[in-house]
Amino acid sequence: MLNLEWVLLFLLLGCVVGFMAGLLGIGGGGIMVPVLTSIFLLQGIPVENVVHLALGTSMASIIATSISSLRAHHSNGGVLWKVFKSMTPGIIIGTFLATLFVSYISSFYLALFFSILMAYVAIQMLLNKQAKPTRGLDNNTRLLIAGGGIGAISAIVSIGGGSLTVRYLLRQNVDIKKAIGTSAAIGLPISIVGTLGYIINGNGVESYSMGSYTFGYVNFPVVLLISTASFFMAPYGVKLAHKLNISTLKKVFSVLLIILSIKMLISVV
Repeated sequence: MLNLEWVLLFLLLGCVVGFMAGLLGIGGGGIMVPVLTSIFLLQGIPVENVVHLALGTSMASIIATSISSLRAHHSNGGVLWKVFKSMTPGIIIGTFLATLFVSYISSFYLALFFSILMAYVAIQMLLNKQAKPTRGLDNNTRLLIAGGGIGAISAIVSIGGGSLTVRYLLRQNVDIKKAIGTSAAIGLPISIVGTLGYIINGNGVESYSMGSYTFGYVNFPVVLLISTASFFMAPYGVKLAHKLNISTLKKVFSVLLIILSIKMLISVV
């Protein structure tokens, strides 16, 4: 069972994730996965399963924010539904197969891949590099293949795919607002299929849950606590975003991502 101290800690994590998502428009996987890994290790989760549990729990926690983000962008006409429909089959296949792949990989190599990708994302933010248009919109086949790749990478590191999808669409001369809105829509199937994949593909693993509500690699009490806190804190981050220097904050956040990733990698060695 979760005692009060753990409940408060997970609520605090949800508040930070929601606030940062609202403030910087960045998903919470980069924060959640390394922090959850540390917390689960403190709770006695064995190293060989700890990153898997952090990834699955983080992915499930993204569902609520994905729905909220999708609704907001759709109401503003910011979603290219044709692109969404073309990419979604690839997203579904790539995401699910990646969760199957993850179930056979050790925590160390998962943490290593996570750290490398987060370092890449952080460097992009530090340098403030924007993708430049190089071609027109891909055909349906290429969109499907791209969806598979984005879904797979997103599932392995438990993110909504925002940073990957936006850069991909910007290279195809898609308007930045449409790229962000479409990315938000694509984040929903990634989070849903990713969660189902982590439940199904982790089903045969011995449960090291903190109670009786862990299924596969997803701990549902933790998901509920993080999702609830994140949902209520996100609007405050959005409000503050209009008053602060976001460029500087992104640079600070990028350094934080690198520090958290390195800490996670060291903790599972």
